[in-house]
Amino acid sequence: MNTDSVGLRRLAALRLVGPRCATPADAVAVLGAAQGQDLPGVLESIALRTASGDAGEVRQAFDDGLVVRSWPMRRTLHVVPARDLAWMLPLATARPLAEAAKRRTQFGLADEAVDRAGEVAREALAGGGRLTRGELAQRWADAGLALESSHVTHTISVLAMHGVLAYGPFAGAKEQALVLLDEWVPEPRRLDRDEALAEWARIYFTGHGPARRQDFARWTGLPAADVRTALDGAREHLVTDDDGMFLDPTTPDRLADAADPGAELLLPGFDEFVLGYGERAEVLDPAHADRIVPGGNGVFRPTIVRDGRVVGCWKWAGSGRNRRVERDLFAG
Repeated sequence: MNTDSVGLRRLAALRLVGPRCATPADAVAVLGAAQGQDLPGVLESIALRTASGDAGEVRQAFDDGLVVRSWPMRRTLHVVPARDLAWMLPLATARPLAEAAKRRTQFGLADEAVDRAGEVAREALAGGGRLTRGELAQRWADAGLALESSHVTHTISVLAMHGVLAYGPFAGAKEQALVLLDEWVPEPRRLDRDEALAEWARIYFTGHGPARRQDFARWTGLPAADVRTALDGAREHLVTDDDGMFLDPTTPDRLADAADPGAELLLPGFDEFVLGYGERAEVLDPAHADRIVPGGNGVFRPTIVRDGRVVGCWKWAGSGRNRRVERDLFAG
């Protein structure tokens, strides 16, 4: 085992080996954002980074308003610290919102319909209201907005990127309720733009490093000028390794404190160990990349990690007492 490997140091930074976080909110704060379109998967990803490993505590963090799910970047759902979403949204949503406007013209959804949907949502949720996706869609239908299912998804994401809505507390076992962000998070953390960019870079490289400038750019979707501003502002908090990658100076110590950093880990499909970087060759043989995302369909399979590298995929097989992990290991 090479204890200086990029993969092992990333596992330490991501809190997957070594000292874990005390709470789910702490784990999300370390990551900055965790890709969250697969809700059961992201609950497990966050739980893996906590001392208890309990996904129920992650659900409780949503119910307590400590973390939320929204679209802060790349037009993709992420779990983020609730107080940080307000300063994140203005940084990287301009391009996705422009792309969303173009898509509306392609599938015939008028801007006026989205505006009206926002008005109806504010009225329906004002005063602490909570509605599931289906319930909010019904409110829109009752208001005369005939939105197809794909239009509902699109409209929710646009309103979330504008800071109107967020997925907050759970509504039943498998679904979250939508809330008004400014009511659900009444005291958000406010940062000016340059300060926010620097904070985003500091958080990313602290919780993901060693990583490259290009990884941060891909993760956030920020333009090159903003990436430069972000790194310039965060540089005093970071160090670089022999390959010029940025990381938190305490990351090697975290790895040294890990009892068995090379032990096998079973990660959910959209975990940041794979999704948090633009370049994955340090932890995944490119020859096996299509095994992680079969057919390039955007659906990432759960992965097996050993010694800081992805060595296969896994899934649950059987049920009840016969439930077991079925491994699909890569050759070579």
